[in-house]
Amino acid sequence: MKRNIVTTVVLMAGLLLSAGTLKAENNSAKAIFNPVYTGVTSLSIAPDSRAGAMGDVGCATDPYMDNNSQYWNPSKYPFTNSQAGLSLCYTPWLRKLVSDIDLANLTGFYKLDDYSALSASLTYFSLGEVIAISGTSQVIIRPYEMAIDFDYSRKLSETFSAAVGMRFIYSDLQYTYDDDVFPGKAFSADISMFYQNYIGVGRRDCLLGLGLNASNIGSKISYDGGQTNEFIPTNLRLGASLTIPIDEYNSFSISADANKLMVPTKPTYRQFMEEQYPNEDPKDLSFTSDYINWLSATGYNEMSPIAGIFKSFSDAPGGLEEELREIYWGVGAEYNYNDQFFLRGGYHYENEYKGNRKYFTVGAGFRMNVFSLDAAYLLSTAQSNPLDQTLRFTLSFDMDGLKQILGR
Repeated sequence: MKRNIVTTVVLMAGLLLSAGTLKAENNSAKAIFNPVYTGVTSLSIAPDSRAGAMGDVGCATDPYMDNNSQYWNPSKYPFTNSQAGLSLCYTPWLRKLVSDIDLANLTGFYKLDDYSALSASLTYFSLGEVIAISGTSQVIIRPYEMAIDFDYSRKLSETFSAAVGMRFIYSDLQYTYDDDVFPGKAFSADISMFYQNYIGVGRRDCLLGLGLNASNIGSKISYDGGQTNEFIPTNLRLGASLTIPIDEYNSFSISADANKLMVPTKPTYRQFMEEQYPNEDPKDLSFTSDYINWLSATGYNEMSPIAGIFKSFSDAPGGLEEELREIYWGVGAEYNYNDQFFLRGGYHYENEYKGNRKYFTVGAGFRMNVFSLDAAYLLSTAQSNPLDQTLRFTLSFDMDGLKQILGR
């Protein structure tokens, strides 16, 4: 029993410590705002309210009654208690500024037997309406992004499962009436694993979960007919969770996720100026065309997605210190009363030089036999966040419960 306890503490502490090292900000003059750039950024938006209320944590959370594992870790589905489930998630975007930008997600799964499951999701990110001028007339353009994915997951033992999936990505970001701008298309694959087992902590049997999800491993995306290509947000997510029973009706869980975009760091304009024009003002943008040619000469634009994955772990201009800054993380907690009422909270951290998304999250959930309703609210601690003070909702249906009602 002691060995199990030590193993659990080491695993949880290791995950939190590796993420926590990011809190040490680099105040040197060399530290500049240098995030990892990708296309189709909507693929990085957490769709569901349960994870959204727990600091965007979901890779290893308890899958017992969770329909929304498709985004976080599809290999959790064989461990669910229901035969099938369906969820609809809605997330307003930039709600303080506009009212017609939002993200909608539809997720469903079906267990083929006790060991395997099929799952799928449809994500639609609407960017509202844009009025463009075509000659003497006005044209309304509705840019959007969409992704459709399918996964197959299977238990490889009573405590371990894995999943593979495919995704089709479509991104139409045409904001002007321009024949040279085309919708972008890409294909990607996901590989995920999940481990779940009971361990002894004191006199309690606690549920330990460990997860890994490598998502969006695929082609680049282009909006100009292939002349230039952007990396999609290929991501490596590691997670851990521990559910602690309090008594017959109450339980408490803590969870943590750490993420690393497996996309090479784009050489910055400042790097270009320091290398090519060391005596010029680095804020002078008149050298932009030269920067584009220099960027192409570095091989960044022509780099393949697979080469980019390997390069992403060692290419940051600031060395290991900057590589660590590229890891963003979240921690969350959930209180569960009788699998019916839930209270949640969490915190999400991203280094100020790599995006600066820092926010607290809170939420609650209510579950009946047939459906459940979850809500999440975000409070940003950084300068700006598109979801700051935004309320999100997820409505989920349990098909087993629905069958029981219809069968009466």
